[in-house]
Amino acid sequence: MLQKFNSKNEDLLIYVNGTLHPRKEAKVSVFDSVVQGGDAVWEGLRVYDGRIFCLDRHLERLQNSAHALAFKQIPSNSKIRDAIFKTLKANDMRDGVHIRLTLTRGEKITSGMDPRLNQSGCSLIVLAEWKPPVYPPSIKLTTTSIRRNSAMSLDSKIHHNNLINNILAKIEANYAGADAGILLDKDGFVSEANGVNLFCVRKGVVYTPAADSCLPGITRGLVIEICQNNGLPMVERNLSISEFYTADEVFSTGTMGELTKIIEIDGRLIRNNFGTSILSKIQRYFRKMTNELGTPLP
Repeated sequence: MLQKFNSKNEDLLIYVNGTLHPRKEAKVSVFDSVVQGGDAVWEGLRVYDGRIFCLDRHLERLQNSAHALAFKQIPSNSKIRDAIFKTLKANDMRDGVHIRLTLTRGEKITSGMDPRLNQSGCSLIVLAEWKPPVYPPSIKLTTTSIRRNSAMSLDSKIHHNNLINNILAKIEANYAGADAGILLDKDGFVSEANGVNLFCVRKGVVYTPAADSCLPGITRGLVIEICQNNGLPMVERNLSISEFYTADEVFSTGTMGELTKIIEIDGRLIRNNFGTSILSKIQRYFRKMTNELGTPLP
């Protein structure tokens, strides 16, 4: 499942603070907060057939995350939109594209932790790559020893760049020969995987962990809406790992991988005793949305 280098991305133009730079020249200062302390927020967006999918939702979360972290001189949504459009146009991109949008607290006048050292406003980075969904049709997961941060330490509702917890979980998954690692919450309930939200289906009912410690992802929210709007029973509650072992179907959701079937967790095969695939129905509804909805490119 390791991503491969796409030669189409060799000559990318990347937006950094108002200017487009060739891939090898796109940089931020060593004094930037993202370098100094991972002090930044980010969004992943996807472009389908000349439309940016869920752009407004992603920008709303970006703004909320930056505000929660008390960033100063946050660029407006209009400015961020223009930066995205400019980047896509410069790279002649209209389909099959993933955008990594990063907003940092900005450059410091000297190294240090105090946000008052940031006196020049935020840094905005738009990195658009030719990149299809990164997951294969089905993947295997393993439960890791890493616990998902609770709101007591670092609230998951802030979509921040401090991803060491997730990276440690991914390292454990790599050593276990799995595609991704599951993080439990402080009470031992399933929270999410290292890069995606999780769902399971039992006897026709769709379940997903309550968003107490997991990131309430954009794609996660879309799946919940799909279920609610199409008569598919949907429940959010605390779920144990054994409930995932014995589910009829398990799948992950995220912008990078869309909706992905989970076939095995901790060596347990996921067996569909219900017969009908609810996931296939949800995937069809989701594909219809990506084919029809989104913010048109100029």
